[in-house]
Amino acid sequence: MAGSHPYFNLPDFTQPSPPSTPPSLPSHQRCQPSDATKGLLVALLGGGLPAGFVGPLSRMAYQASNLPSLELLVCRCLFHLPIALLLKLRGDPLLGPPDIRGRACLHAVLNVFSIGCAYTAFQMVPTGNAATVRKGSSTVCSALLALCLESQGLSGYDWCGLLGSILGLIIIVGPGLGTLQEGTTGLYTAVGYVLAFLGGLMLSLGLRVYCSLLFPSCLPTVAFLFGLVGLLGSVPGLFVLQTPVLPSDLLSWSCVGAVGILALVSFTCVSYAVTKAHPALVCAVLNSEVVVALILQYYMLHETVAPSDIMGAGVVLGSIAIITAQNLSCEREGKVEE
Repeated sequence: MAGSHPYFNLPDFTQPSPPSTPPSLPSHQRCQPSDATKGLLVALLGGGLPAGFVGPLSRMAYQASNLPSLELLVCRCLFHLPIALLLKLRGDPLLGPPDIRGRACLHAVLNVFSIGCAYTAFQMVPTGNAATVRKGSSTVCSALLALCLESQGLSGYDWCGLLGSILGLIIIVGPGLGTLQEGTTGLYTAVGYVLAFLGGLMLSLGLRVYCSLLFPSCLPTVAFLFGLVGLLGSVPGLFVLQTPVLPSDLLSWSCVGAVGILALVSFTCVSYAVTKAHPALVCAVLNSEVVVALILQYYMLHETVAPSDIMGAGVVLGSIAIITAQNLSCEREGKVEE
């Protein structure tokens, strides 16, 4: 029959064809952000940006009521103590498992020392410069530690971003270091920069120690230990080295509360980020704190921001973009595609 001939079995072009839908990938083949991408984004949005407010707010509390740095550290540590309730509800030991309790306490000591140095530096030198030196030293020290660890290798783009970030920090703080005054004022400023450098060094060491702590309740445990160790160390030092002050104005209490909350958020996000991305890259992304601190230094504290500060901030942001773009990847079927 004619209808059975293959030339007569053609599709009917007079009828509208159904709309074509793109094939959907199975759920296991869809592109998901990699762990490094998640860690860097958390470090940028949850670690660097909130931390940028801490320095200017600390400076405002000091200017309003001469609040000592150790007293501010005590107030911050109080925000960490309620985490003990979470550990008790989960049935976890407050100080961590016995076999790694020493390293957990070491991590707390390093972080308390780092924060204490940072808060003191914020009161002695401009907040943007103090944040720059602290973050710069943490980035350099983390990069040097990465060179010593063969299993923690970095790509060429990562090293390019790290060096660019360090260059931007040098552009920001270099002119200020070259114009230090002689005498008591110059010595006072130099001590502030030294404390900021030591704070960054302790921060990089603390992040390395944290990476070696592997147990389920690691993050809440180290957060509680920070508050406990901080109180035990800063309360005696407050009465011996400084004079406690009871603020009477609302501005000082508001600054103290904001510092405690923002610092706790930053501490939690940074601790999470180093478990997902390389600590050196996390420290480089945290340099966004410097840019935020410079902006607030100009608008909130009405302190001068030099053209070199703006140029260095641009270099830092460009370096962060390089690092983030290099590590933006997706995981598909167990493989990472960039």
